[in-house]
Amino acid sequence: MQTFSSNGVRIAYIDAPAEADIDEPIILIHGFASNHAVNWVNTLWVQTLTRAGRRVLALDNRGHGQSEKLYDPQAYDSYAMAEDAANLLDHLEIEQADVMGYSMGARITAHFALAHPDRARSVLLGGLGIHLVEGVGLPLGIADAMEAESLADLTDPMQRMFRAFAEQTGSDLDALAACIRGSRQTLTRAEVERITAPTLVSVGTADTVAGSGRALAALMPNAEALDIPGRDHNLAVGDKIHKQGVLGFLENRM
Repeated sequence: MQTFSSNGVRIAYIDAPAEADIDEPIILIHGFASNHAVNWVNTLWVQTLTRAGRRVLALDNRGHGQSEKLYDPQAYDSYAMAEDAANLLDHLEIEQADVMGYSMGARITAHFALAHPDRARSVLLGGLGIHLVEGVGLPLGIADAMEAESLADLTDPMQRMFRAFAEQTGSDLDALAACIRGSRQTLTRAEVERITAPTLVSVGTADTVAGSGRALAALMPNAEALDIPGRDHNLAVGDKIHKQGVLGFLENRM
């Protein structure tokens, strides 16, 4: 991986060249407790997109993967994390890209689209629906789960799921607790309406975390919804229908 400084924070990223002649860049922003490899490489997203002619940029969000770990919740404001993505484009001298995020990464993507509307060629929100407006992300109890003595001390299913996932990805649990506490910004309906770039909202039909993708898309002036049949929050990300829907959207967006 390569690294660069985003307003003084060390951010790790990959830059995978296109295998075909479209060569349009797309930046991928992963979810909470994940990293670029778990979210995008292991699920074959990078391979799928580069084979389809896309130049793929994927960063480890601050506090995650090989990027710098921070322990102040204020460092994880969604706009601050969105600036890491914008600064990566600056670092690589890229003016405009498609921006795709999953779960927390979708929340960051939406904030990116508001802060830099001229830089998002399109917006792809996966694993996040109406909870972008009506919810504040994962419950605060997830932070408590990160700080528990052990997984065995937890009984709540969602707390156990995220703690186990964080341990599986080798994450810094204290950094993740700070991230949960600091990245809980919602957008208003008026703000969502200001996202005018072509937008795809993709949510699994068994996802109990995201909220309705169709309800979010209905608030946006240039959005469409993609249902990922039978998939929950964890399994929807790498689903074949998800990939097919994204590739079709990228080919047809204006």
